[in-house]
This record gives sequence, structure tokens and C-alpha cells, in this order.
Amino acid sequence: MKIIGSVIARLGSKRLTYKNILPYNGIPLVVRALQKLIESKLFNEVILSTDSELIARTCIDIRGVSILKRPDSLSSDNVPSVPVFQDIIKNFPSDVHLNYNCNFPECDSSVFKDSIDIAIEHGESLSVPYAVWSQTKERLANYGDPMKLPEPRFESSKIHPIDIHTMEDLLTAHRENQNEFSW
Repeated sequence: MKIIGSVIARLGSKRLTYKNILPYNGIPLVVRALQKLIESKLFNEVILSTDSELIARTCIDIRGVSILKRPDSLSSDNVPSVPVFQDIIKNFPSDVHLNYNCNFPECDSSVFKDSIDIAIEHGESLSVPYAVWSQTKERLANYGDPMKLPEPRFESSKIHPIDIHTMEDLLTAHRENQNEFSW
């Protein structure tokens, strides 16, 4: 069974400019996410899907990562994740696809395994908080409404609940997961 992991990262964040390449614990969020996927040793291949040469160049030297240039048609704010996942599967055929949302930098890699296992059994799974989303190739080939969040969902206490979208979110994640710092 071929299992791939992905991180999807656009440059055009409206709420926090350059969010995906901002550092968290000294490492860009997108790099940290790709490294977590690789280090888990669960994936036959790890893919970065991006519309940005800057993000691609930030990740180009990560051993074990394939970079997929996202088409312009899948790069706007209003494109849901599912068509992007379908593009990844089209370019990197696999039996199971897992996407790790780099907005959740504190996520134990055991959540990846849990999500994959549930997707194999049910076709799809989404963690709560929404850090990890997995689908089988059959589910992606026959997806319904891409705006509807999937079932089953599974809760995990192994994901820090901050979903980074603003500078305050990023600072809160740092404050809650780093050593004390007097400012």
C-alpha cells in the first residue's frame, strides 16, 4: 500500500503575511511540517504543494520532499483543500493521502497513524483540531461537496489547539510551547 503525506502552502495568507515561512521554534512552519512527516517514517513519499517559488525555495533542500507547483486555478483564497488533494494524487498516485496542516506546529506524529488507520477503514478521517486530514484514493476520486467537512472525525489531545492565522496566534503557540521568556 502506497501512502503519501503532503503539506499545502500558499504564499498569499490574508491575515498573516508569509505565514507559512514564518519561524516557529526557529524553523519555518512549512519546513517543520514537512520534517515531521518525513521523521514519522509512515510515508512512501512526502509532497509540498505550493503556488510560491519562495516557499518552494525555502523547502528545496529538504531531503525526501517532492515539490509540486500548484496550478493557478488551485491557488486562490476560495479554492477548498479537496481539489488540491486531488491534484496531488493525480501527480503522485497512491492508495492513501494524508495532509498535515502546518498551522498546527505542535502535533504528535502518532496522530498521522491514527488518521491513516481511520481513513483505510472509512475512506476518510479528519482530526479535531483540524491538523490532519486523510483520504483513500477512492474517496478522493468520488468526492462530493468539497466544502463539507468529512466524517469520521476523531479528537486528539496530541495536537496543540492553536490554529495559526494571526501574529497573536503564532505568539500564543510560542508562549505555550517554549521556555519562559521575559520581554
